[in-house]
Amino acid sequence: MLTNYMPVLVAVLIAIGIAVGMLVLSHILGLLEARPKRGKLVAYECGNEPLGDARQRFPIKFYAIAMLFIVFDIEVVFFYPWALVRRDLGMLGFWAMVIFIGILAIGYIYLLRIGGFEWEWWEREEPVEELTVVREIPEVATETVEVAIASSGGEKT
Repeated sequence: MLTNYMPVLVAVLIAIGIAVGMLVLSHILGLLEARPKRGKLVAYECGNEPLGDARQRFPIKFYAIAMLFIVFDIEVVFFYPWALVRRDLGMLGFWAMVIFIGILAIGYIYLLRIGGFEWEWWEREEPVEELTVVREIPEVATETVEVAIASSGGEKT
């Protein structure tokens, strides 16, 4: 009965051996290259010396354009499998793809109308002014404070 599990045990032992071997080999090679060379410490950016801090913030428009690209790029990927089996799907598959393309077209037209594909559309928006509420506190007369201290049993200084 246990002989049926022997190949599984051998596969698990081989997997553990490979994982431990890679960790040990990585550690040994890391010790050999403990001090990196000067050339490895220099940042490489297209052959140019880097300028400024690498941890600077990017405006949100970079991420918005990237998200738009990803959405429309991934949607186009669905056209290839549909084109391969479109005759097998019949009219139901055809109308499903027409609805899919229609939804994409509506999104595309909406983005065109709000200027989502223009690079400066973020700067055109009106900045929202923050509302600050200032509450005035009436000044307290000094006689009132002295009377309150004296009547509470405290000493007047």
